[in-house]
Amino acid sequence: MSHATYDKLWAEAQRTLDEATTIDTDLHGAKPQKDKKKASAVVCDLYVNYSTRPSGRMLELKHELVNLDLSEFSYYDDVLIDMRILPQEAEITIPQYYRREREEEIRQRRRTIDTILKRLGFYEDEGAEPEMTEDEATRLIQVHERARQGRLRAQFMREIRHMKDKAKPDPLADDKTGAGSRAAALKIQKIWRGFITRRKIRRRIIEEMLLIGMLPPVAVESEARRRSEEVREVRRAVQTEHQQQYERALVLEKEHVLRSRGEIIKEEIADAARCWYMDYKANTGKFPDFPSEESGGSAVLFSRQGAESEMSKSTAPSSKDSKGKKDKTKKAQKEKDPAKKKPDDEEDPGFKMTPSVFLGDIINGCSMYQDVWAEKDERDNPAQTFYLDMITQEKEREVMKGAETGIGSGGLPVEAELRKTVDHMLRGELERLQAALDRDRARKGKKAKKASKKGRRGGKKSKKKKERDLTPDRTLESLFEELVANGIIRKYPEVPLAAFRGERSYGNHALRQLGKDPLPSLGDVRQAVLEYCVLPLGSPTIHAMSPLVRSVLLAGPAGSGKHMLVHAVCTETGSVLFDLSAANIVGKYPGKAGLVMLVHLVSKVSRQVASRKGRRAEAPSVIFMDCAEKPFLKKVPKTDKTDPKRLKKDLPKLIKSIGPEDQVLLLGISRSPWECDQKALAQVYAKMILIPRPDYASRSFIWSELLFLL
Repeated sequence: MSHATYDKLWAEAQRTLDEATTIDTDLHGAKPQKDKKKASAVVCDLYVNYSTRPSGRMLELKHELVNLDLSEFSYYDDVLIDMRILPQEAEITIPQYYRREREEEIRQRRRTIDTILKRLGFYEDEGAEPEMTEDEATRLIQVHERARQGRLRAQFMREIRHMKDKAKPDPLADDKTGAGSRAAALKIQKIWRGFITRRKIRRRIIEEMLLIGMLPPVAVESEARRRSEEVREVRRAVQTEHQQQYERALVLEKEHVLRSRGEIIKEEIADAARCWYMDYKANTGKFPDFPSEESGGSAVLFSRQGAESEMSKSTAPSSKDSKGKKDKTKKAQKEKDPAKKKPDDEEDPGFKMTPSVFLGDIINGCSMYQDVWAEKDERDNPAQTFYLDMITQEKEREVMKGAETGIGSGGLPVEAELRKTVDHMLRGELERLQAALDRDRARKGKKAKKASKKGRRGGKKSKKKKERDLTPDRTLESLFEELVANGIIRKYPEVPLAAFRGERSYGNHALRQLGKDPLPSLGDVRQAVLEYCVLPLGSPTIHAMSPLVRSVLLAGPAGSGKHMLVHAVCTETGSVLFDLSAANIVGKYPGKAGLVMLVHLVSKVSRQVASRKGRRAEAPSVIFMDCAEKPFLKKVPKTDKTDPKRLKKDLPKLIKSIGPEDQVLLLGISRSPWECDQKALAQVYAKMILIPRPDYASRSFIWSELLFLL
């Protein structure tokens, strides 16, 4: 496709997003809706609008639908009919950049695993074949020689037969009346007319079968498909080259801004910080501790939260006053809270849209498109390279914004880099001033107070206990190799999610309207796996901002495709697979200390693989549990020698330690989840997806697909 076609698609996507954000903004300001069916219809309408252009907001709406319908599966056939959208068109597609931008990293990781396994002797070396004995070599030569002689003999006999045929008399040559020629012409006409008639009938049958959907559409010719793929690869290569040029231009413009405005910004930061600590000394009689670089440095001083924190340190109220204020606050809250005052009069407030994390960014992106790109004349830039004037304006805007806001934002790239230099200078300056103040007090006979070496702790103490690193002196590569050697990290067959074939359910919406709870179809299962596993896990931004799903359980009968879905999730996201199944870890890391080390290694490596510093690409991690019900069995069968309850206490701790910034997912499968303690199972797995047996629509779809693949 040309650049103009992509621009049209971009404009169409922006129009769809503008409509969706307008409706979304109105819903955030609307009154609570007490009718859950009406609320569900409104959210479904908005969900379908966003699903045509996948985003993090769509995942937020998915969780809203789950809370309204009390089901992991959502049906919105009425919305699709009103919007005239086919169910196939509304099905969410996986963004291609999930794998495309990390393709080389994924291949390198698979090669690394192969190298480790080959070095450990798990793979047989593909060396030279064993030497043949003399008898085997003689027999092989005889076979080939006899075959050669046979081919020569056949060729000789073929030539003799051809010479005999040429020597036969031609009956048509002696036919003076020409009857033989007419008979031959009639025979040729008969055969040709029969052929073209059969061809017409065959084409009509194929067209009719295509019309009624009994045949799949004719595939694109291989040459056209090959050419299309070549064009796509060329576009991707050009896109990569333009991206590199753009990043180099950003660096050059940043250096230019630092040279031209850097000293002015440094002076403004230093003057503002000096005013702060001199005012602090005037109020308290001593110099403050400068904020550490981890807490934000001087940027904290001028933010609202930082100013209030420093003020609270300098003028801390007495314990009685603070206690009195707390009592008054609690009393006021009790008076204002009618639910606590009268528990018998509780009333459902109705559905209210939860504030969105993504909506503001989407609106800003739409506004930027309208301001910058909607009416931009790009005839002078046919190659679609970057605009240097826009980069220059962006860097200058960052500098001016930092100067106008008192250099207090701390989030601007140019200003943040300059701030680190100034903060280092100011810390040394404060130390010298404090030392001079101590010397003056010592001369006056006052006891000098030593400056605290540790930074002052601001805010509340974190309740999260910091995990102790059991392997501080080992590199990530060595830990990765150890887990590969023990079979914890393993390779998996690459399977696309689309290979899990099955139709969406077209009757469950009507059944749910009648108050029934129908079983999902295979297409609904594929959609749920996409929403809970693939989309959040494939993007670190979406995973950090969308509703957190730490664990998912796939439950279904044997042969329903549970392993295939696990492999599809890993394939689509390019994840590292950690196998913690009871059958896989039996005999590995024995004892209590070994189990602690195993959980520590999996937790540490899975996080660090997904967030290695200095690398643009990030690899998500999937922790796999086969027979997920076994750790929570009430009674272990005597024939089971795998010690399945070994991870019962450690799994909940492992799940709780997964945060939004960790691209880690626990994915379990089970064929009999009812055999274990349901409460313990629900504490570990936040989402449970049932994989039913294929219904009629899915069976028909799979049957037709497999038939045409033969």
